[in-house]
Amino acid sequence: MELPFAGAVIEGLPTWEPISTMPLTPYSDVKEQIRQAIDIVDLVERYIPLRRQGRGFVGLCPWHDDHRPSLQVNPQRQSFRCFVCDIGGDIFTFMMKIENVEFPEAMAMLAEMAGIPLPRGIGRGSAVSQQKQDLYRVMAWAEQQYHQCLLEAPEAAPAREYLASRQISPASIAQFRLGFSPLQPDWLLRRARRDQIDPKDLVTTGILVGTPGRDLIDRFRGRVLFSIRDSQGRTVGFGGRILPHMAEQVPAKYVNSPETPLFSKSRLLYGLDVARDAFRRTGTALVMEGYTDVIMAHQCGFHNAVAVLGTALTDAHLQVLQRFVDRVILVLDGDEAGRRRAAQVLELFVARQIDLRVLTLPDDLDPCDFLLKYGAPGFQDALDTRTVDALEHAFAAATHGVDLERDIDGVTRAVDRLLMVMAKAPAKLGQHTAQQQAREWKILSRLSVMTRIDESVLRKRLEELRRGGRSRTAAVATPAPKTTLDGWHRTFLEFLVTFPDAGEKLRAAFQPEQIEIPLVRRIFEIALDLLANGKPADFDHLMLAVDDPLVHNILVDVDQTASEKRLAEQNPEEILRGLLRAHEERVARARGSQLTHVLRQGGLDPEQQIDLLKRIVEQERNRQKWSEPMDG
Repeated sequence: MELPFAGAVIEGLPTWEPISTMPLTPYSDVKEQIRQAIDIVDLVERYIPLRRQGRGFVGLCPWHDDHRPSLQVNPQRQSFRCFVCDIGGDIFTFMMKIENVEFPEAMAMLAEMAGIPLPRGIGRGSAVSQQKQDLYRVMAWAEQQYHQCLLEAPEAAPAREYLASRQISPASIAQFRLGFSPLQPDWLLRRARRDQIDPKDLVTTGILVGTPGRDLIDRFRGRVLFSIRDSQGRTVGFGGRILPHMAEQVPAKYVNSPETPLFSKSRLLYGLDVARDAFRRTGTALVMEGYTDVIMAHQCGFHNAVAVLGTALTDAHLQVLQRFVDRVILVLDGDEAGRRRAAQVLELFVARQIDLRVLTLPDDLDPCDFLLKYGAPGFQDALDTRTVDALEHAFAAATHGVDLERDIDGVTRAVDRLLMVMAKAPAKLGQHTAQQQAREWKILSRLSVMTRIDESVLRKRLEELRRGGRSRTAAVATPAPKTTLDGWHRTFLEFLVTFPDAGEKLRAAFQPEQIEIPLVRRIFEIALDLLANGKPADFDHLMLAVDDPLVHNILVDVDQTASEKRLAEQNPEEILRGLLRAHEERVARARGSQLTHVLRQGGLDPEQQIDLLKRIVEQERNRQKWSEPMDG
């Protein structure tokens, strides 16, 4: 069928430069193998708990402060989308976003998960991406050397005796891959040369200290080693504890890996990789401060225990935990430690929408010693009877030694300290949502009951502190710009991804230069490339044909809206005719506007004016013709 005005171009109007067509990726077959092997629901659940909702799954989005699950996972389309963040795509896009890597590295990681070998030259990516992959392999090699040493080497006997004295079982040694670094400073370096491991990589990962080529020594020599892994179970660093009989000779009891391309202690949690399943079952994370605390907790059945890495609990830690749990219990060893941490814990509680609680163990015992003394029943009883939320904990610390009935000045000073902490929270920057404001009012309401000070007085004082403490230069974070589609371009793409032969129909009706929005034009060009290569231009093939997250995002978006409109149940010929009518009406309107503009500028003789008016009338008739419904 010949379609009128299908290739119309408006002379004299601004034109949009077409984006050069991206050639089909040479490894589409490998991508398809990986996509077929990995279910997106299983992949996302490695990072985020999901629950079924209708035909799909939902979970808390990891890219914004999400409290009502806004991440949607579609198992039929093997896609995900968060409408708040305007982020969506397939397994490759998800891995790029969640791991903050480029496509080649994401592809290599997924191929490893799927057990699919990549052809030479595919998946290597940038030099930075390849370096990280090399460093992961070096860390895994080093962990194996240290672990084998602990199990078998004669020089590791004191380390085995120490772990036995702490009642750490062989099963825990194997599960947590504990190790030992002998006192010889070049012990690991000699093995690296034997196994052709580049010493420079061991320096980059922080295992060796010194200058490559000379004076390289093991950072962790003479220490029991605790492997630190990321959420994917990859070894990224070590924590080393000096043996008790050497404590007087070595000043630092614990030594952690330094900051490296793999290791960032402010975002990592010890034991996260083995605690994730328990997080999903319990909805609660127990956050401790020591490696042996976590190991003993797991031995005693508390499999949801993790530890910070020599730092205080931070908002970054809570952001990671919030992917998996609704409640975090910070386990502190003794009242004094609890009082020191009270303000910091309260600030986290105010700033982040999470149920943050505190358990202060009696007798100044750390969790490991407490579990050894009282066992699992005693620890469970402490969790049930001594755990308080962060506000109650902070109030108890602020009013420690204050007579709440008689010491008016003491109570007033304590309340002011608590309100100052609340004023310092990130919410001070004016980023209040209705939910955050409701949470703050609830806190003030509880504080009013605790202190018998009217809630309105507390709120007024909080606002005074907030105004006085707000930085004039503090920038309010703005969300990333979203891809905006008008109705015509959205329908164009919805039509393309919904009907099997839509690509052929659109190729006959439109040229790429007629598509005004560059990203939509690019998708159309990709579809034309697929058709030219004898492949269908449907949703699955479009997703596989390009690696750009922006393209994946918009394809998932229009696929979702097409499904919600039940577009597949409508007449495709009528949809195409509607696209043509709307397009030609836009063309006619643009021509009419151009001619009217020329007429208004003046400078035409009467004959030219009459001719121009005739053209404007004719243009309007054409526009009205295309505005009328067409018969089938």
